Amino acid sequence: MSEQGILVVVSGFSGAGKGTLIKAMLERHHNYALSVSATTRAPREGEADGREYFFVTREKFEEMIREGQLIEHARYVDNYYGTPRQYVFQQMADGKDVILEIEIQGALKIKEKFPDALLLFVMPPSADELKRRLVGRGTETLEVIDQRLHRAAQEAEGMTSYDYILINDKVETCVEAMHQLIQAQHRRVSSNLDFIEQMKSELKAI
Repeated sequence: MSEQGILVVVSGFSGAGKGTLIKAMLERHHNYALSVSATTRAPREGEADGREYFFVTREKFEEMIREGQLIEHARYVDNYYGTPRQYVFQQMADGKDVILEIEIQGALKIKEKFPDALLLFVMPPSADELKRRLVGRGTETLEVIDQRLHRAAQEAEGMTSYDYILINDKVETCVEAMHQLIQAQHRRVSSNLDFIEQMKSELKAI
């Protein structure tokens, strides 16, 4: 049976380590594809267009919205972020599980359109650890860090909309937990109705 890939939405507070976890997942397991989001924010040092993000102008992003090229989009800290439609659908058709690293607004939109999508929320062990990680990155001003912490407090209200919470204390442990949850999603009854019907027919014929 050729299996269709599933959508996996990974969200979490800025600084929780989502990117680190996903990178480790892709290195360890080869049946995952990371959906590269489009954004209007400026690249950080070391980031490349088409790898971490598709970096586009505000005008280009709004054109993509109008033309229906995005599965979802949202605005976060004065910038747009969105998920390109064509790449995601092609990867799923090829049997890949597609990981979307998006914030909570986009995640909830995905869940509305794709009820079988798996929603995972990544958290640090504590709020103090979250602040320490944000400051330790050294990529943003204290004002922006304060904005991100304020946003995290707002996002915490929406965590109950997710299927599972992942505490990112030890990366190796968290990566394995994420992988197991995704594999379990493939075994859900709702994802295997065609196979179940086939098995019922075969058993009746025996």
